[in-house]
Parts: sequence; structure tokens; C-alpha cells
Amino acid sequence: MTDSHPTPPQTVVQSKLRVTTKLAYAIGDFGTALCANILLFFQLIFLTNVAGLPPVLAGSVRTIGGIWDAVNDPLIGVMSDRTKSRWGRRYPWMFCGALPLGISFFLSWLIPAFSEDDGTQTIALFWFYVVVSIFFNASYTAVNLPYSALTPELTKNYDERTSLNQFRFTFSVSGGILALIMAQVIFSRLENPVEQYLLLGGLGAIFCTVTPYLCILGTRRRIAEVHQEEEEAPTSIPYLQQLKLAFSNKAFLCVVGIYLFSWLALQNTAAIIPYFVTDWMGLPAQHSAQAALAVQGTAVIMLSVWSLVSKRVGKKAVYFMGMTVWIIAQIGLVFLQPDQVGLMYFYAVLAGFGVATAYLVPWSMIPDVIDLDELRTGQRREGIFYGFMVFLQKIGLALGQLLVSIALQTTGFDGTAEVQPPAALLAIRATIGPLPALFLVLGLIVTYFYPITREAHTEILLKLEERKQAKQRRVEGAGDV
Repeated sequence: MTDSHPTPPQTVVQSKLRVTTKLAYAIGDFGTALCANILLFFQLIFLTNVAGLPPVLAGSVRTIGGIWDAVNDPLIGVMSDRTKSRWGRRYPWMFCGALPLGISFFLSWLIPAFSEDDGTQTIALFWFYVVVSIFFNASYTAVNLPYSALTPELTKNYDERTSLNQFRFTFSVSGGILALIMAQVIFSRLENPVEQYLLLGGLGAIFCTVTPYLCILGTRRRIAEVHQEEEEAPTSIPYLQQLKLAFSNKAFLCVVGIYLFSWLALQNTAAIIPYFVTDWMGLPAQHSAQAALAVQGTAVIMLSVWSLVSKRVGKKAVYFMGMTVWIIAQIGLVFLQPDQVGLMYFYAVLAGFGVATAYLVPWSMIPDVIDLDELRTGQRREGIFYGFMVFLQKIGLALGQLLVSIALQTTGFDGTAEVQPPAALLAIRATIGPLPALFLVLGLIVTYFYPITREAHTEILLKLEERKQAKQRRVEGAGDV
């Protein structure tokens, strides 16, 4: 790739997006992010302290669902790439998946009475939550994967994609903030934990059902314009060959590593925060939501800042800046003492600087990877790439909860005890500090090798346009014969 600055051809898919289109696209991630954050911060502690599951069983609920996702997510990605309808490739999946998503999310917070025997009840509850988790994960993929794959369809402009993802994750993080505010209000108004989580689950179900439909309504005009410009897709590559091609793409492997490591750090920290705040810091439960709000509130502000900085220094540099600040915050938490509440909130704000880049950068890189793949294969295969991104998102949550649950189980944590043993407290501190910091350092190492710069992406678009124009000339020449 050259270091020059060629000007890409200006077409519909490269022109600037209307603000209304960006807003309509962004609302599509509001509801799913709200529900994902409720699960992220509260599912594990709900399963251990309210439903009464042992920590390892509680942590295994999402892990088993994640094993199914290894097949489910890439498969839905390929199927959405091949879908043909008057609505396009993505909308049918979003439309049909929204209602099952809401229903399965609500079921995640029920505690059915299967048996009067404690042992039988525990096993029955475990498998109930596993089945519900599998259905939720499948529905989430059916909605969120095609939604994510709309990004490269809406625009091919390098900086517009960063801007579009800024809008998306502003709404996404705002959904997470609203989830935490709702939790704080509900927890302060209702005393019964069963009622608390049931109401929280019902509100979340409404949001994740409605917002995909709002996204479809608001973006359909732009997608229709893009589809008029696009040429007919070539014959689809077989599924296994698609996987092989995807994982032979160095840029994609880098994005996979960046996203997985940053998401593992985020999910691991979020899962342990409620235990850290209540058991180590000795604070009431509502401080867990407040600490998370400090992180997410800072992140939503920094999304705009990092988006502007990215236009000047590039996506890789922004990621390095954000991760460095985040690592400092994670290391600081491990030395925090119970009387240093103000410092706890300071580190939460500091972490928000890095969390913003974890949201923004990988998701703005993946459309560029898809363009490079199209240059190599001649196909637009958004679904299979976003399938793995959604899979990694859920694997991050599953592994984060599993690591936390194993640490708690092996050190004697007791969800019914007022004071935890010293070994459990040490495990909580280690899980909130050094482990996430290690994941972030590994993410930085992978980022160093990411190959697509702004100049490289511009050249990719030029070559794609040259190929398209050459094909049009061949077709016109054949028509004149």
C-alpha cells in the first residue's frame, strides 16, 4: 500500500450520511445494549445470591450457551449474507428476532419452583437458565449480527464509519447507563430481590423488542439507495471455504484479537464489580450501579472526543491512548482500601476513557476488513465477519463470568454470608485488577500489527471501484457486439 492520499470515488455508499440516518441506526443498539449491560452487571450475582446457584454453576450458564454460539453465530452470519428479500439481507432477521429476544430476556429473571428438594431444585434451575440462555443468545445474534452488518452497507467512507460507530456506541453506552439507573431506582424502591430483578427484566425486554423496529424504519431509505447502486452479487462461496478465507485475513485476525482481549477485560471487571463494592469496599449494593455509571458516563462523553482524535491520528493510535489509561485504572483498583471510596470513583472515571475506545475502535475497523476481503474474494460477506464479532462479544461475557465464578468457588465465597473469607477477598481483588490489565496489554500487542491505515483503505476503495468500472465496460462492450 502507498503512503499517498488518493481521492476515493464519491458514490452513494461513500457520501456523508444524514444525521437522521445515523440516529436511526444508533437506536438499534440501544435496547440490546441495555439488556446486555443488565446481564453483564447483574446476572451472576442474581444467580448466586437470589436464585441460589453455586458460583461455578452460575458461571457455567452462559459458558454452555457460548459453546452453542460457536456454531450459531457464524451460521446466522452466512445465512444473512445469502438472504434475499424485498427488505434486503438484514432486515428480515432483525424483524423476526426482536420479539423472541425480549421474551427470552424476561425469562432469564424468573425463578420457577421445580421441586421442594433443594438439590433437585438447584439442578432444575441450572438447566432452565441454560436453555433460556441458549434461546436468548440465538435471538440476540439474529438481531444484533444483521444490525451490525448494516455499518459497511450504509457507508464505505473511512471516517464516516468511525462517525457512524460513534453514534452507535453513544446510544449503546447510553442504553447501559439507563440500565444502571433503572437498577439503582428499582433496588432503592423495592426490598424483595425477586421482585427487583423481575421488574428490571420486564423493562429490559420492552426496550430490546422495540428498538430494532425503530432502526429498520429509520434506515430503510438509505439502504434502498445503496441497493440501487450495488451490482448483483456473484455466486456464494461454500461455508467452510468462507471460514478459511476469513481466518487467512491478517487484518481480521488482528481485529479478533483486539476485540476479544478488550471485551474480556470489560466483562471480567463488570462481573466482579458488585462483589468488589459490597464485599471488599463494604458499601451498599447501589454503589455497584453508581461505580458502573461513572465508567459508562465517562465512556459516552469520550466517544465523541476519541472519534475526533481518530480523524487526526488514526484508529490504532486512539486505541493505544485509551488502553494505556485503562490499564492504569485497573492496576490502581487492586491497591484500593475500603475507606478510599472517592479514589474508587476516580478509577472508575479513568477506566471510562479506555472503555470508550474498546467500544469504538474494533467496530470501526471491521468494515475496513470487509472491504479488503471483497478486494480479495469479489464478495461482500459482512455476515460471516460480524458473526464472529457477535460471537466474541458473548464469549467475552461467558468467560468473564466463568473466571469470576471459579475464583469465588475455589476460595470459599458464600453468597449468604455477611463477611467473606480472606481468600475470597483476595480473589476478588486479583480478578478486578491484574487479570483485566493482562488482557488489555495483550490487546495492545495485537493492535500493533493491524495493517489497514486510512491511506491503505483509500487504495482498497480505489481498486474496488476500478474493478467495478472495468466490469461495467465489459458488459457494455458485450452489449454493443
